[in-house]
This record gives sequence, C-alpha cells and structure tokens, in this order.
Amino acid sequence: MALHRAAYLLYTHRFPLEDQGVLVIGPNRVFLKYIEQVLPSLGEAGVEQVVLSDLIPDVEFAGRGESDESTLTQRVKGDARMSDMIDRAIHDRERPLRDDLVLPFRSGYIRLRAEETARIVRQARRRYRRHNSARKWVEGEIWASMAATWGYGDATPREVRADVRSLPEMREALERIWPSLTPAELLHDLFGSTGLLRLSGEKVFEEREYKALYRPRSASVHDVRWTASDVALLDDAREVLGPTPRKNGKIDEFDEIRTYGHIVIDEVQDLTPMQLKMATRRSLSGSMTVVGDIAQATGPMAPDDWDQVLEYLPDRKPPRVIGLSVGYRIPAQIMELANKVMTAATPGLRVPDSVRLGDVGPRVIRAESLTDGVIDEVRLLLADMAAGSVAVVAPDGLCDDVSAALSGAGLEHGRAGTAGLDQSLTVVPVSVIKGLELDAVVVVEPSRIVSDQQHGMRALYVALTRSTQRLSIVHSDDLPEPLR
Repeated sequence: MALHRAAYLLYTHRFPLEDQGVLVIGPNRVFLKYIEQVLPSLGEAGVEQVVLSDLIPDVEFAGRGESDESTLTQRVKGDARMSDMIDRAIHDRERPLRDDLVLPFRSGYIRLRAEETARIVRQARRRYRRHNSARKWVEGEIWASMAATWGYGDATPREVRADVRSLPEMREALERIWPSLTPAELLHDLFGSTGLLRLSGEKVFEEREYKALYRPRSASVHDVRWTASDVALLDDAREVLGPTPRKNGKIDEFDEIRTYGHIVIDEVQDLTPMQLKMATRRSLSGSMTVVGDIAQATGPMAPDDWDQVLEYLPDRKPPRVIGLSVGYRIPAQIMELANKVMTAATPGLRVPDSVRLGDVGPRVIRAESLTDGVIDEVRLLLADMAAGSVAVVAPDGLCDDVSAALSGAGLEHGRAGTAGLDQSLTVVPVSVIKGLELDAVVVVEPSRIVSDQQHGMRALYVALTRSTQRLSIVHSDDLPEPLR
C-alpha cells in the first residue's frame, strides 16, 4: 500500500520528486529483497531502498545475532536524550589547555597561552554550529596568537605554522583543543571511557543508564563492529560534527547527509526515537508515508500509540493518521486465532476484522519430537500447495536445528537472513518475519517465541499473521495462554 502511494506521488509530482528522490526504509534485507520489484513493476525506477545502516558510510556493522547488547543498552541508545549526550560529548572534546605551551621557534621560543586557548574555544563555539567546520578557524587563531608572542622582529602566523605544526607537542595540543573527529571516532572514544561517559551523561541520564553504554575499547576505531542500535547515534554525531575537512582544508559536499523529496518507512512502530529522528533528518520538506502496526511493535522502545511515533517525525503540516481496521490478506479463521494473541499483547487496541474466509482453519499439532512434527507438517503443506510458498517461522535459537532436520529429511529449503524467499520452502527466524507474507506458514514452538523475544507476545502475533492461506502451529512445550 505504501509503495503504491509512492508510485502515485512519483506519477502525480514527477517534477520535482524525480530530482529530489524517494527513499524507502525497510526493517531488514529480507524485506527489501521481498519488495524490490514492486516499484519497477509499477513503472517507477530510481527509488532508493535501504535499511538504516546503509545510510552510514565508512563503518562495519555486526551481523544479526552477533551483538550481545542488553535491553537497557538498546533502550538508552534509542532514547531521544542521546542527542543531548552526544552534544555534550562533543562539547567535552573542545578543551582549552591547562598550562601554557612553550615551543622552540627560530633562535628562541614562542608561547601558546592557556588563557588564549580558552578565548579561542569560546569564540569557536559561538561562531560555528558544527564542530569540524571550526577546526580551520581555530588553527588560524592559534597561529596568530603564537606569532604575537615572538618578541624579536616580525613573525607571521604562516611562518609559525610551518615551523611548529609538525612538532609532537603541538599536534597533541591541537587534538586537545579542537580535534577533527569522525562520528565513529567520537563514539569509539566515548563508549570506551567511563570518564567521558560520566562527563557527558551524568546530567542527561541516570548513572545506571549511561554506564550501560560502556564497552571495552578496541585497539583501533577501524576494528569496531557497530550494532544496529549505534546506527542512529553515528548519524546524529555526523549531523553535529559535520564532515571532516579534506587535506586541502575544504569540505566535500558529498560528505553531507542527503535529503529526499519523499520518504516511505515500513514497520515504523519498531523505530526508536533516535531512528525516527534519523529518518526526519533526511526529509527535504516533511513529506513522508509511514506504515506500521502498534500491535506488532517489538523494538526496544515499543510505542503504545501513534502520538509517540509522530512526536519525532516532521511537523510542518498536521499529519494524517489513517487506521486500517479491515484485514484483506489473512483468512478469518487465522485472524480469529491471532486476535486472541493481539488482545493479550496490546489490550487497548482494536482488533482487525478479516473480509474473507479461508478453505481451512489453523492446525495445532503437539509433537513428541519437535523437528519430526515440523517435517511432517511441511511435507503435508508442500503436497497440498505445490505452487505456493511455505515458511517455517521459528525462534531464532531453533532455526539451525530446524534447518538441519529439514536437510536430513531431504527437504530443500532456503534460509531467510542469508538469502531472500526465492525457494518454495524457507526457514525464517521470527526476528525477521515482519512485513513478509507467505501462502502457508508453520509456526514452531510459540512458547519459545514468547520467552525469547523482548516483546514475545507481539512477536508471536506477527508470526501468526504472515499466512494468506494456511497456518500450522507445531509445539512440544505448553502453548502460551491465548492459544490454549
């Protein structure tokens, strides 16, 4: 629906949208693979389709499941107050010298007075909105200040710079007073130092919150594997720092954050405030189409209503919130079962109604051997739906076992997360099932889904609402209460 709207806008407002660009933000690469042909099939090309981490250059991100961040860490990193903490972290790196710096020059010495560096830092903060933009001016003021201390004839700032800039003491002083920083360098230093975390975080977060951001420092910033929770922080720092100057001292326009004429976001209910701000930062005029389901919110800061989402999106015009209360994709028998889980997960939300009946209702199978039960059910569905797509949706921690069992039974299949949905049978971790739709779905061990996920009952609701025709539930543990 959102992509059809994007195609409509591109057709109706060909100029200026064709030049301004349209950005589509999806929840994961499996989803992007799933939708990649929708807009081209509608005659629209040149639309950029990304996950948020694609918008961050020059860093490496950990793969799904590689991060062991606590829920508290994820929540702090997603909190809008992180912008204030990042501002303070940058401010803390703009530091006057404690003592005068005396350096050899010609046949004598020149001096950089500590009180002068305090003046330079104060003025740079007033003059420049972004940190890196001020570096050239700061250096110029330093050379002029030092040249003024030479008492034996004339010395120009350029001559002082040429003589002392390469000295280790001078380089160290420049890095203390006003370092040129990339977002990765700023956060690498911040997260690896309890002292810097305290300085920037103590007036913003509780002690336990800012301490949750600490992680052991890597030998080099280039060795860091950043997490999904870091994406929006790197972007926020990039906005405040600005591009780092090139060797010629100039700023490359391509280092700036690009904006778009229209932005589409799917599964928007899972974006944290910091991630929503990241998307807003890329909006040229505030024009967005965002779609999601509060009942399916499973992110670290799952909202309870749309106001909590809209708070961080553009507000140049009043937003229109359109609720879709009719389900056109899911058969009524499946929707009735899923709604029991939705009511338990989000009691205050209205359950949707389905407009069509399926041929059969959901099947619930209790199996002594979980993998044997899955194999039997998969074979049944593949036989009944020769031309359809079948997905086995399992807790992330069970996917390897399920995949190995299917291979042992001679059932060829794909793995979502390492590939798309190109095969008739695919094993899909519940963490990446959101947004997908399949002809038939086998949900494995619902109780594990509920216990393993941060918002487990909502994750189960997502898993139960992916099928357009057939749903099977295979379990060996007791079912969660709403399914009994």
